[in-house]
Amino acid sequence: MAILLTEKSRVIVQGFTGQIGTFHANDMIKYGTNIVGGVTPGKGGTRHLDRPVFNTVKEAVRETGADCSIIFVPAPYAADSIMEAADGGIRYCVAITDGIPAQDMIRVKRYMRRYREANRMRLTGPNCAGTISPGKAMMGIMPGHIYMPGDVGIVGRSGTLGYEAASQMKALGIGVTTSVGIGGDPINGRSFKDILELFNGDPDTRMVVMIGEIGGPQEAEAARWARDNMKKPVVAYIAGLTAPKGRRMGHAGAIISAFGESAAEKVEILKECGVTVAPTPAAIGQTVAEVRKKHGIK
Repeated sequence: MAILLTEKSRVIVQGFTGQIGTFHANDMIKYGTNIVGGVTPGKGGTRHLDRPVFNTVKEAVRETGADCSIIFVPAPYAADSIMEAADGGIRYCVAITDGIPAQDMIRVKRYMRRYREANRMRLTGPNCAGTISPGKAMMGIMPGHIYMPGDVGIVGRSGTLGYEAASQMKALGIGVTTSVGIGGDPINGRSFKDILELFNGDPDTRMVVMIGEIGGPQEAEAARWARDNMKKPVVAYIAGLTAPKGRRMGHAGAIISAFGESAAEKVEILKECGVTVAPTPAAIGQTVAEVRKKHGIK
């Protein structure tokens, strides 16, 4: 079992016929993802990558039964595309687009609250690597070959560190149920805590790797939630231990502005909450292996 994305997911691509959308849609199709069509306004009725193209998400959902969407729409129009996906009946949306203004994402979050929780679309991103359930489906820009099916869930703000964790684990014979990129922007669709809850309820996920960085309170909130609710061991790595206060790193949200937002402070909070913290990026895989042994996970 996987979370958010399975081999049964019916996926559409928003921004399907653009250069970036085409490149990654082709990779996702080769991986085995069930891409059932795409959306590019003005190109409805045509075909692309041997899939139908629609003018709107509602039309795509009606004609294909799509329940997932991945967004490769340029930043100025991406927020509207996310809201269109929510209105169109999409259940899970991955926003890959980088550079969406924070004010636009505030508008998206406010807009999605008009739906009851049970009917509300799940959103991860923006500015994320996407989601992959190895051996089942991929909605993202990650190199699919480095992920091996297994029983560890990965959730992270950084795409490249997520790749590093998966690669190290594969070298040790440890696989992944689902890897979820939540994105590095200050305002995103789902938090670490949201994804930990899903992994906690997944019977096939036996432990979780959480990859955070400086800036924002999400890692601390997730640590406290895990302390009180998580039934499975959690390994974490926090990037930016040497970053000075006020220094922004690669992600828009990676800037220390308050107590508890530096890497060192987050590491202390995680340890206090019973989370095992890997000391360096190179040690993530080995730390996972040690925690598995400690908890009798084979």
